[in-house]
Amino acid sequence: MDNYLELVRRAKRGDADAFASLYQEIYEDLYRFAVYILKNTVDAQDMVSETVMDAFASIRTLRAEEAFKGWMFRILSNKCKKKLKEYADRNAVWSEELSGQLASPETPADAAEMLQIRMLFWELPAQDRMIIAMHLFAGYTGREIAQQLHMNENTVRSRESRALKSLRDKFKQDLY
Repeated sequence: MDNYLELVRRAKRGDADAFASLYQEIYEDLYRFAVYILKNTVDAQDMVSETVMDAFASIRTLRAEEAFKGWMFRILSNKCKKKLKEYADRNAVWSEELSGQLASPETPADAAEMLQIRMLFWELPAQDRMIIAMHLFAGYTGREIAQQLHMNENTVRSRESRALKSLRDKFKQDLY
């Protein structure tokens, strides 16, 4: 933890190598979050790249060193929300290349289940996907998600609960 905080301090002073080390530690989580939210690997890569550029340019404004990861996810979350607004009038197209990028299943049956779960996840409303992704991939608490999305904390919890129940129910239906 001390090394992590020292890297953040160095990055705040303009050390590009320190920033790169911090970025390497969270790249996969950032990318996974963006893919699940946007449903598009190219846009996800673009949003992560923009996030990194913006974060590096404004790292000196980061107040608390221990908040680096959350700060990065907040920037990415805002970028993904803007991109989702661009998607509003068009349908996102399913991309087959996702099937191997987010995890390595042990068996073909596992791969089929993962693919089914992803497809069901993408059927959720955008805000529910955002809530679940922020919680699962970025590690935000209900309170933090509520602050980010300008929602009541109880609303966040209930939406997440309903969305997860819906995913479970639909997944069980598809199995039978």
